[in-house]
Amino acid sequence: MEAAAAGCDMFEEIVMAEERFHGEGYQEGYADGSHVGVVEGRRYGSLLGAKIGSEIGFYLGFALTWQCLFQKCTDEKNNKKIRALDYLIRMIQKFPYEDPTYDKLQEDLEKIRGKFKQARKQSYRRLNGSRKRSRVL
Repeated sequence: MEAAAAGCDMFEEIVMAEERFHGEGYQEGYADGSHVGVVEGRRYGSLLGAKIGSEIGFYLGFALTWQCLFQKCTDEKNNKKIRALDYLIRMIQKFPYEDPTYDKLQEDLEKIRGKFKQARKQSYRRLNGSRKRSRVL
């Protein structure tokens, strides 16, 4: 009787081995995939953050440069351009660089992009009033 019981246990182990190995493989694969996903997500987030930071830095450099150029001329047209550049600079300074969980991050970034396009269009009407476009951007 003991031999029959031992035979059943051995047979059951063989039958259940596939299920046990499947479960263990799933757990190992899930753990490995989670780790790789975190590493990949961190890398992608860093890359995207660097791109956004570079873009915002470009906009700020543009605005500060043109603001300095327009400070020399104080007519009404340039005052409007200076106000647009000042507003762009304020928007960039309020941008939440340190908070990646900020829920309006993309919204604010789109507003900054729009204000940059407006300021660029106004600024490229040369200081002397010409409407020729520069080939810089």
